Amino acid sequence: MAINRKLGRPTDQRLAILKNQTTDLILHSKIETTESRAKEVKSIVDSIIALAIKEKDNFEEVEVKVIKAKLDSKGNKETEKVTSKNGKEYLRVVKEKTTEKRQKDMPSRLNARKKIMTKINKVKDKDGKNIDIPAKLFNEIAEKYKDRVGGYTQIIKMGSRRGDNAEKVILKLI
Repeated sequence: MAINRKLGRPTDQRLAILKNQTTDLILHSKIETTESRAKEVKSIVDSIIALAIKEKDNFEEVEVKVIKAKLDSKGNKETEKVTSKNGKEYLRVVKEKTTEKRQKDMPSRLNARKKIMTKINKVKDKDGKNIDIPAKLFNEIAEKYKDRVGGYTQIIKMGSRRGDNAEKVILKLI
């Protein structure tokens, strides 16, 4: 007997649909879909959120040495004229050494991050920058549901779809 619903699709298409809908639900907190897909996505999202809640505080602060380009008041890189061994002059960027505090994931949190990334897609915002969905899960969503033991999502029935009479629902994070 199958563990998951087949959803009338080949395996690769079914997994792609579930990944897309899981990602959309985490990003937008609400999606509209069919009832059978919503039930599958609900189980995936609930397990991801439970994992994020379990590992949300499992990191340590580490000081890291960072070498950056020195910036002027306008935000441009500062340069200096340097002469090479053969007598040619060129511009070299001035660098400064600093230390920064960063979060270092402990091994179990790193494993949780990898598990989450297998169940969601990578997403970019309007500017083309990557959105760190695991960070959103650990920082925002896990904080929101930290006192809750389960049931992070809710399915609200909307009625039948006009074309094929499929039951439409809204799946949202509570």
